[in-house]
Amino acid sequence: MSQDVPESITEDPRVDVAKLGEQLLGRWADVRRTARALAAEPRTQKIEGQSMAEHRERVLDQLGYLVEQKSVHRAFPKRMGGEENPGGNIAGFEELVVADPSLQIKAGVQWGLFGSAVLHLGTSEHHDAWLPGIMSLKIPGAFAMTEIGHGSDVASIATTATYDPAAEEFVVHTPFRAAWKDYLGNAALHGKAAVVFAQLITAGVNHGVHAFYVPIRDENGFLPGIGGEDDGLKGGLNGIDNGRLHFDNVRIPRTNLLNRYGDVAADGTYSSPIESPGRRFFTMLGTLVQGRVSLDGAATAASKVALQIAVGYANERRQFNASSDTTEEVLLDYQRHQRRLLPRIATTYAMSFAHEELLEKFHEVFSQDATDDARQDLETLAAALKPLSTWNALDILQECREACGGAGFIVKNRFTSLRADLDIYVTFEGDNNVLLQLVAKRLLADYAEEFRKLDAGALTRYVARRAEGVALNQSGLRQLAQTWTDAGSEKRSANFLKDPGTQRNLLAERVRTMVAEVAEDLKGAGKLPQARAAAVFNERQEQIISAARAHAELLQWEAFTRQVELVEDPGTRSVLTWLRDLFGLCLIERDLGWFQMSGLLSSQRARTLGPYINRLLARLRPHAQDLVDAFGYTQEHLRAEIVTGIEAERQEEAMAYFRTLRASADAPIDEKIILARKRAAEKSAKKARAGK
Repeated sequence: MSQDVPESITEDPRVDVAKLGEQLLGRWADVRRTARALAAEPRTQKIEGQSMAEHRERVLDQLGYLVEQKSVHRAFPKRMGGEENPGGNIAGFEELVVADPSLQIKAGVQWGLFGSAVLHLGTSEHHDAWLPGIMSLKIPGAFAMTEIGHGSDVASIATTATYDPAAEEFVVHTPFRAAWKDYLGNAALHGKAAVVFAQLITAGVNHGVHAFYVPIRDENGFLPGIGGEDDGLKGGLNGIDNGRLHFDNVRIPRTNLLNRYGDVAADGTYSSPIESPGRRFFTMLGTLVQGRVSLDGAATAASKVALQIAVGYANERRQFNASSDTTEEVLLDYQRHQRRLLPRIATTYAMSFAHEELLEKFHEVFSQDATDDARQDLETLAAALKPLSTWNALDILQECREACGGAGFIVKNRFTSLRADLDIYVTFEGDNNVLLQLVAKRLLADYAEEFRKLDAGALTRYVARRAEGVALNQSGLRQLAQTWTDAGSEKRSANFLKDPGTQRNLLAERVRTMVAEVAEDLKGAGKLPQARAAAVFNERQEQIISAARAHAELLQWEAFTRQVELVEDPGTRSVLTWLRDLFGLCLIERDLGWFQMSGLLSSQRARTLGPYINRLLARLRPHAQDLVDAFGYTQEHLRAEIVTGIEAERQEEAMAYFRTLRASADAPIDEKIILARKRAAEKSAKKARAGK
């Protein structure tokens, strides 16, 4: 199947690895380089096989080393020695996953959750009192939000903080076992204080969830009224001392309320700059969005490491002599191996470029007094991208492990350890499915808002177009038109699929159609009794999550495309264009049934999709190593024996041995040769007898 080559595509392209690497590093390239230098130091790296106790103490010591290296101060106020560089702070911290995910997460707990809660939810008095100790690690802290009984439903947590005006104190209390705070980093051993989220009650009124600074330990252990347990050995991240906390009428000063968004006067009067309790709650939680942003970046970094290892191995490991009697095939020359790894390289590039845009938006919001709309946009983007990157990371790590066979299962080759540590990322900082529901609700709200903006004439035209589109899809006329346009030509179908406008239209139409269908199904649900409305929503939950995921994938494709357009080097641009096409077309292939049932793709074009993807794989195969080398991680970061060159040495040794053996007189004769000679002799004898 031949095809036209667009002007932007170079026939024999070469990737400029150095320039592509710089593009991947993004705006905070210098910060990332500094963080990677730290991650390359043995002192910051995970020692596989350590006991849980040893690992915990090592990671605590590593946090102290980060303080010594001044790598924890970037997000904090300049007057306290910080840089007020929120984007750079996240860019640096997410690179620590390469050294040890436990280090990255424990650092995130200390400075990204505990410290950020004081910074963003407190006021200057709180900053002066506690931030110096938090920044220096003199006050290790926990972020006490999650409760056993409510999980992601933070608004319903049961821990209370009841104001006592006579003593000018809050009384923090855990009323029952399911209200214990759980899964808290620094809670089991190291934490001396915690930011505790509780229902603020004053003058008999519950003003909803607020944050309080609560000392929990001194040198003798838990303070009076505070108890807890160690969560013990986990499936991964065992360098973090996760644990539970509970409070038995613990009294704290009134001023320990982190009161940026809600305050209580000495007499118990409550005040807030945000009148709506719901908006106030989401504003407070929105200030802590950096956890999701950093997990998105860390999952992407771990995926890059895995692919750099797996592709390096696949370019050295040989198996089966399909095309030669003397030389075995390199694994990455097999189409199936390309199918396993190259689409995941494309996905990781999409994740990386989308993350950089998320980081830019995060920096913009937290570097100035952002509008409420800007904050909501950031929250929605983070809630869309974090699920995809963390799910993809587990998929990539597992596929890379399998692609390296038994060697991939050895701990020293990184895959199993990284996958175990990253497993929790899919439910950490918000369960992925819950986050996608938040995204879907925003999509539905935006959809409804568009309708409210339309005048009567425009609304009539929209409904007519929608009805026309449904009829066209259901009748098969659109598919018939596509088939007629292509006239049975695979070349025309392929040209259609590789067009970026086509890819975007298909991915965008998938989102529009899914959202419209859900909106239609939910129309009027708000007027139903609460129980029935909830049931209607629940019946569409799968559709809702699918629509949100489709939206997030479209965002990744668009981010990828914007980056392709920025590339000046023709060769690199050609290869990245193919890689972007591979990403988009694999998304369409995965959902091919939906596209066909919705009438957006004809059978002719659907049949062409798989073969064209395989052509892209063949084009990209020579550039696979360059594409992963551009990730920029060194042997000190990879730390996997199978990509130290040892595999190539083994293969060369084996080939040299057999070359020498074949050339010697001692080489044994292959039984197949003897059998072939025997059959030839029998055939010759048979002919001779027939001739007589």
